[in-house]
Amino acid sequence: MKKITSFLWFDNQAEEAVKFYTSCFENSRFEIANRYDEAGAKATGMPAGAVMTMPFELEGQEFVALNGGPVYKFNMSVSFMVNCKTENKIDELWKKLSPGGIIRMDLDKYPFSEKFGWVTDKYGISWQLNLTESPQPIVPFLWFNDSAERAMQFYTSVFRNSKILNTMFFGKKDKGPEGLIKNGLVSLNGQLFMTMDSNKEHFNPAISFVINCENQEEVDYYWDKLSEGGDERAQQCGWLQDKFGVSWQVVPDILPQLLNGSDPEKSQRAMQAMLKMKKLVIQDLMDAYES
Repeated sequence: MKKITSFLWFDNQAEEAVKFYTSCFENSRFEIANRYDEAGAKATGMPAGAVMTMPFELEGQEFVALNGGPVYKFNMSVSFMVNCKTENKIDELWKKLSPGGIIRMDLDKYPFSEKFGWVTDKYGISWQLNLTESPQPIVPFLWFNDSAERAMQFYTSVFRNSKILNTMFFGKKDKGPEGLIKNGLVSLNGQLFMTMDSNKEHFNPAISFVINCENQEEVDYYWDKLSEGGDERAQQCGWLQDKFGVSWQVVPDILPQLLNGSDPEKSQRAMQAMLKMKKLVIQDLMDAYES
């Protein structure tokens, strides 16, 4: 299975934001934008021909930006930890990401880091910049509502080749809730995620995580496991919200080929079929495309 992809829901700034981020980070690139066809425009209210999604990569980490309208807004329930090897790199990133944003923690020395800063940028995405070395330069950081340990155990039971790498708990002298997760690190299918317990923000679909599946068996497995106990109202078009509130998209690899094929009419039929589904069914999508 491919890497889990971070999916960012913008209003009408996806292309602008992608070009901004790829100008800030080294070893970054973006791909040609996918645009709304008539079916997608009708379903979402976006104008036909407008940018729908734009895949991009920052320091080897895969992202997709979506223009989905004003329905969801970013908050600090999901941020991105950026591990910087040198002071020069952390200083340069801070200078680029900070203008027009909100400083959450000043770039400074802290007991837990020689240099660290936390900023919400001008588009609403939160970045934690840390002077350290890591095999994964950018790591999604999830704030749970007193359930981080249970979430870590759940996700490592669902994703294959996964394990809990580290857990630190709040103590009596800490500001956080004693006995809950101060800092957790898990590997899900070889990809790192960080966790923490906090009740400041709640998850919403503004940031979701795409699970790219090779076949229907994988789609069924991840959909059934992650949707159990989740919010059924949030289940549509391959999206689901799990029992902890985190949003996932369980997507077959063939979907982009069907939705962005060379024949617009076939792709529109596939789009219309997808919009009627909760869990995506590959054969039904292919039948609609070929009908």
